[in-house]
Amino acid sequence: MNVIDSSCWLEYFAGSNTGDRIAMAVEDIQRLIVPTIVLYEVFKKLLVELDEDSALLAIAHMKQGEVITLTPELAIYSAHIGKEFKLPMADSIIYATSRKFNAVLWTQDQHFETLDFVQYFPKVKNQ
Repeated sequence: MNVIDSSCWLEYFAGSNTGDRIAMAVEDIQRLIVPTIVLYEVFKKLLVELDEDSALLAIAHMKQGEVITLTPELAIYSAHIGKEFKLPMADSIIYATSRKFNAVLWTQDQHFETLDFVQYFPKVKNQ
C-alpha cells in the first residue's frame, strides 16, 4: 500500500523529476491510500496557485484511490504518533494513516526523512 504526501502529489501533477520517480506509486490505484487531509492540502494549493478546475481535476485523480477519513480512532492514534515523532498535526495524521494501513509514505517533507516505511525525496529547486 502507498500513501502519497501532498508534496509528492504536487510534484506528480507538475510533471517534475520527483513526480516522474513516484508515478508508479501514484498510478497503482489498487494500492493507493489517500488521507482526506491530503485532499485538502493539494486542493487548496492548486486553488490558490492555479484555478478551481485544475484543483478539481487533481482531486478527481486522487479520489481513485481509497480515501481515508479522519475517524475518532485515527485522530487519537495520530495524536500519539505526533507526540512520539514530534510531528505537526497534518503530518501526524498522514503518517498515522500510512502506519494504520501498513503503507509506504512517499514524501518530500523532511520531518519524515528518518522514519520507517518512508520513501523520502529531498526537495530540488527548479526541477
